[in-house]
Amino acid sequence: MSDWREEGTALVRDFEFGNFADALAFVNRVAEEAEEVNHHPDILIHGWNQVRLTLSTHSEGRVTDADHSLAGRIDGLA
Repeated sequence: MSDWREEGTALVRDFEFGNFADALAFVNRVAEEAEEVNHHPDILIHGWNQVRLTLSTHSEGRVTDADHSLAGRIDGLA
């Protein structure tokens, strides 16, 4: 997970795509994975082709195994 970085109490990763449609398609794939494991990232779509994902277990106030697990699943989508 070298592309993920810790920022405060969260894991963060930025993605860049060739176009807006590809960025949205990726977000939809992330949403499917998140729903499957019932653990949801904060998602920011910015610019026309960039996505930032932030993972944190809000109820714990920190990064947990659930965050690392979802990050690994997301890495498989990228």
